[in-house]
Amino acid sequence: MSEFNNRVEIGNTGLKAFKMGFGAGVVGNTMMYPKMDDITSKELIQTAIDQGMEMIDTAYLYGMGRSEELIGEVVKEKDVRNNLILSTKASPNPQFTEGMLKVDNNPTALRQSVEESLKRLQTDYIDIFYLHFPYSDTPLIESADALADLKKEGKIRAIGASNLSFQQLQDFNQYGQLDIIQTEYSLLVRQAEEDIIPYCLKNNISVIPFFPLASGLLAGGYKEDDVFTDKSRLNNPLFQGEAFQANLKRVHQFKMFAEKKGSSPAQIALAWLLTRPAIDLIIPGATRPDQMISNIQALKINLTPADLAEFDTIFN
Repeated sequence: MSEFNNRVEIGNTGLKAFKMGFGAGVVGNTMMYPKMDDITSKELIQTAIDQGMEMIDTAYLYGMGRSEELIGEVVKEKDVRNNLILSTKASPNPQFTEGMLKVDNNPTALRQSVEESLKRLQTDYIDIFYLHFPYSDTPLIESADALADLKKEGKIRAIGASNLSFQQLQDFNQYGQLDIIQTEYSLLVRQAEEDIIPYCLKNNISVIPFFPLASGLLAGGYKEDDVFTDKSRLNNPLFQGEAFQANLKRVHQFKMFAEKKGSSPAQIALAWLLTRPAIDLIIPGATRPDQMISNIQALKINLTPADLAEFDTIFN
């Protein structure tokens, strides 16, 4: 269970939680994870709660609302709503055309998204509500204003945004309304350090990384001759040709470091994130309860300045 020194305040939101939450991207999401049934999904949510995780992060696109429904069912069954921070993300009226996603982030659609998420999650407020993607004709400042209105009404407690470029981040936050951003960040993907993280530090915005293990690369289980058929890796530059081979060499060095520490590469990669500026907590995913329990061990790892310098050398 969570310990006092492993609880943090999330930016300036007033929300406090255990340093590690559960990224529920697999829950109810049979479109991307065909083997993930409702029983396993609910077992993952139950394990997260039983292990003291206080943030559960989901999205409408995770199973077109099914992830939210399953989370709502478990939270109600266990009667733990007041102990949790529930976060979800809006993708109003999603349309996939030629592999491209288009959403409708106008104020009316966002309000309807919040109302529908409230029903699926079986709650009367959402702790953090994110704009999931910026791919909309609606100016980002209008979307931010709509979420600010919902925050004033008490339907949401904090405003989030995800998948924004640096310019889009600035556009969304023109009036200082953004509380939290989710952006890709890991030892293998560090572009956020160039502009997004410095901006967030300056503007008191908390950063929550997604793909903290670089789509599994940092877990150290891939081999040189692996062939990928899933779209998420086929379209990911980390897994392409020479870049993939170079990344495997980096990860091999990283695995040797983890062995010396007596930890797994995934645990070390998660522990590293918690040393980064603007990162208050992390929300790694899991497809099995034992993975989640293993992830929590990252909180016990102490990384020295020399360790951090070694990572900078490995992942240069």
